[in-house]
Amino acid sequence: MTVRPITVIGHKALHQPTKKVREITPEIRTLVADMFDTLDAANGAGLAANQVGVRLRIFVYDCADETEVEQRGVVINPILEKGVVPPGDPDPEGGIEGCLSVPGEYFPTARASWARVTGTDLDGNEVVVEAHGGTLARCLQHETDHLDGKLYVERLTPRYRTAAREAMKSRGWQAQHITKWNPETQEAEKV
Repeated sequence: MTVRPITVIGHKALHQPTKKVREITPEIRTLVADMFDTLDAANGAGLAANQVGVRLRIFVYDCADETEVEQRGVVINPILEKGVVPPGDPDPEGGIEGCLSVPGEYFPTARASWARVTGTDLDGNEVVVEAHGGTLARCLQHETDHLDGKLYVERLTPRYRTAAREAMKSRGWQAQHITKWNPETQEAEKV
């Protein structure tokens, strides 16, 4: 298996909707195994296929549910259902979110406390992942957003969106043409 470079904000794969998986091929199985290796190397909670440059509707996750029990799995062609997202600024303590494609930055992000994703696994069996709070509920929404071509920083309220823009500008990713980050070496790669 392989740890793949992670696409960084500004990479076109992150800003376009992904395509439905029509068939589970050996290449899809290898991709999923590589995604788990990449997620583990980056110490993340979830990883969408377009975060490793592949525009397919697949994500993997490894995080705690509302009872603090670790959950790990893959969802292919996920469909998200969620509760209501509370209006206004999120709790600056309890609503902190980060992203492997926006490395080193964390901002309060409003998310619904309940989320359910339905899809399939690598054997074509139906998968239903449901969470009532905790990191898993946030992860299901975050990763499905990725597959729809949306980053969490686009969901920030104006107060935090300004801070996020300033942080990304100060890192100079776009000015330096950085589009990938290697979780093993902790270094950025230029195009």
